[in-house]
Amino acid sequence: MTDSQRLSRTLALVAVGGSAGATLRWAVSLLAPGLPGTLAVNAVGSLLLGALVYEAVGTSGLSDSARALLGTGFLSSLTTYSTFAVQTASVAPPLMVANVVANYGLGFAGVLVGRTLTIRYGGGS
Repeated sequence: MTDSQRLSRTLALVAVGGSAGATLRWAVSLLAPGLPGTLAVNAVGSLLLGALVYEAVGTSGLSDSARALLGTGFLSSLTTYSTFAVQTASVAPPLMVANVVANYGLGFAGVLVGRTLTIRYGGGS
């Protein structure tokens, strides 16, 4: 496979993953509109990305193509910093602070849980 073919394949994988992630985020927004839905996709996405990153560091069981599809494509489209920022700026100050603390707190906690699960069950380091 040439470099150009590899690049085209990777771009296609990112596009497919991105489409799936964005579609799931949209579906979540129908079930849980506003701040709760955004918090949910960001927390779950952080957990899954934490697992994916630490899997790559440890076992490297996934191919680069799978990481492009899942990480760069799916999870990057599932999670949303821009929506979080706009929604946060649109609410009263006490809720602003609570939303920031919740998103960052659950995001970091999600990464740590993903890392822990990967190390414990996937052999990551």
